[in-house]
Amino acid sequence: MSASVSVTTRRLTAAAAAAAALIGATALPASAAGHAPRPHRDAVVISGVHLDAEHRDHRASRSLNKEWVAISNHGRRAVNLDGWTLSDEQGHTYTFRHYRLEGRSTVRVHSGYGRDTRNDLFQDRRTSVWDRHGDTATLRNAHHHFVDAIAWGGERHRTRPAGHRTEHRTHHR
Repeated sequence: MSASVSVTTRRLTAAAAAAAALIGATALPASAAGHAPRPHRDAVVISGVHLDAEHRDHRASRSLNKEWVAISNHGRRAVNLDGWTLSDEQGHTYTFRHYRLEGRSTVRVHSGYGRDTRNDLFQDRRTSVWDRHGDTATLRNAHHHFVDAIAWGGERHRTRPAGHRTEHRTHHR
């Protein structure tokens, strides 16, 4: 009987150890297991600003469509921008509707009128949004959390060409 008890005890001990290991593995947070997804805030940035250099008529559709802010997704996965906002210092706000930014891609948000495509979105405004002399473009997610900002011009800002980073870029992570 003692041999039978010892085999049964070993089986029960092995089963208990296996159950404890299984429970311990499932109780670990995903980040501890190395499966935590990279936050989309790290991947999505304002990658450029283009203002119409001529700026003759800030109400002309052609001029307004030469004014845009580029948003880039440097990550591999697509990011749903539905409900995200892009705003200036004066409070003019564009809200993304039903738009998914693919991984490793860029979309330009134009001030004027046009037909939205995968690479170009239009705010459908009749006047210029961005102040050529100094402004800040701010991107927020659908929960109104800060994602990125870029500033240019004025005494407190430094002008930069589209597609280049600025020293006055702000990130919160």
